Amino acid sequence: MPNINEKMMALGKCRSVIRDIFEYGNARAKEIGRENVFDFSLGNPSVPAPNEVDEAIAELNEGFGSVALHGYTSAVGDEGVRAAVAENINERFAAGVDKNDIYMTCGAAASLTITLNALVNDGDEVVAIAPYFPEYRVFAEAAGARFVSVPADTEAFQIDFDSFEAALSSNTKAVIINTPNNPTGAVLSEYTIRRLCSVLRDKSEEYGSPIYLISDEPYRELVYDENIVPPYLINEYDRTIVCYSFSKSLSLPGERIGYIVVSGRMDKSEHDDIYAAVCGAGRALGFVCAPSMMQRVVSRCLGKTADVAIYKKNRDLLYDALTEYGFECVHPDGAFYLFMKSPEEDATSFCEKAKKHELLLVPSDSFGCVGYVRISYCVSTEMIERSLPAFKALAQEYFG
Repeated sequence: MPNINEKMMALGKCRSVIRDIFEYGNARAKEIGRENVFDFSLGNPSVPAPNEVDEAIAELNEGFGSVALHGYTSAVGDEGVRAAVAENINERFAAGVDKNDIYMTCGAAASLTITLNALVNDGDEVVAIAPYFPEYRVFAEAAGARFVSVPADTEAFQIDFDSFEAALSSNTKAVIINTPNNPTGAVLSEYTIRRLCSVLRDKSEEYGSPIYLISDEPYRELVYDENIVPPYLINEYDRTIVCYSFSKSLSLPGERIGYIVVSGRMDKSEHDDIYAAVCGAGRALGFVCAPSMMQRVVSRCLGKTADVAIYKKNRDLLYDALTEYGFECVHPDGAFYLFMKSPEEDATSFCEKAKKHELLLVPSDSFGCVGYVRISYCVSTEMIERSLPAFKALAQEYFG
């Protein structure tokens, strides 16, 4: 065996369960036809990007000049783009963000890995509240942290604060939250957010070392009720770092574009050191100069979203049908996932039975919350309609 990094080799040989099911779906589609496979595995937006994206690309290609358009920007991102992002955040949330708080990135994965590598020293702990995106563990452990999972509140899918406080220690460097949540679609309430921030302030003072709040926000704009607006975390907790991606809001997952915001509400020297560490982590990981054309495209589309009404229609269609069939589901307020309780204890076994009906669902074990499955409804409405007889037949196997 070659003398290589065994941890990285293991990650390469063992794909995420989500990707594994997605590849199974591709293989199955070749066998029986794509139209006969009901693939709910991947959070890949099915709604087209808003027209403004194509218009921005056309305008830039016509008027910007090829050399400038496709050339390097500053390592941290184009100054004008960062200024536009900061202005948009301030217009929406009055957060006092400055362009020098912004670091443009290659999507949410880069935002999170850069941030974790900027903060973490070996032996530090990174806490996430289940259920969570499985790659949080991968990113945190690759940065040298010990990953700590807080058990899920399966009643309301908010935060079990007794479990949360028990998970914190003097080694806690950061807490990751994600609202609207992948995989549940739940949105943390204002009460939950404010209590969380209060606990972090108290624990930082108790331990004599800061705990940072990492807010992973790719689904911020994907909410279905105007009355539900996730609080902007920088306004709630000074030691917040926002990791944002345009992948979901603008339906641009393959373009890999996002940003980091280091809150300017921290002490100035602390802020400057963390921003410098973000720059250093981006350099060390090779994430300098996010795609230059896409930086300029998104700066022209700030405040725009893909058609969220389509996702809402899909949610209502699927939720209403599955609950009618007897399945127990979390009602999602945002994102584009339905979290359904497995009718048997072993969710992986349930997902294998679902495959017999060509239904591809993701078991929840890797999300830190056993006994559920994730259903990604960012698919065509027509596919959901065609899948309902299969779901009904599956339900009849369990409920009669």
